[in-house]
Amino acid sequence: MKKTIKILILIGLITCTSTKTFSQISVSYYSSSLSKIGFGYNFSNKLWTELRIYSNTPFYDVSPELVLCYNILNKEKFNVYAGIGGVVNYFNGVSVPVGVQFTPFDKLDKFSLHIELQPTIIFNTSSILQTSWGVRYKF
Repeated sequence: MKKTIKILILIGLITCTSTKTFSQISVSYYSSSLSKIGFGYNFSNKLWTELRIYSNTPFYDVSPELVLCYNILNKEKFNVYAGIGGVVNYFNGVSVPVGVQFTPFDKLDKFSLHIELQPTIIFNTSSILQTSWGVRYKF
């Protein structure tokens, strides 16, 4: 699985270097019992999307999750966001991420930390509540 994660990160970095909107693309990692790798794109200061891949599932159960988020509160050092998305394969359902992203270091303004709470409504079973913390880097 580590090889798959490395390949996905490499594909994300290559994609970032070949686009004209280089400063609006991000790579993130979510640490929890259901760890995820994310590749994001900011449409504006308020609206952004992210494709998240669950990294601790077998290859045949790789579960993509696509979320669309809106920055409710956007300050210089932090922002509060909420969104909606969907996940398929291992889980099949709707996710509602709510989180805080903050930039703790002045000289590393492209690097940020985030904390997220994500209720996920799974269609064929009960719902789950995911919590995570992680890092994000904007190119």
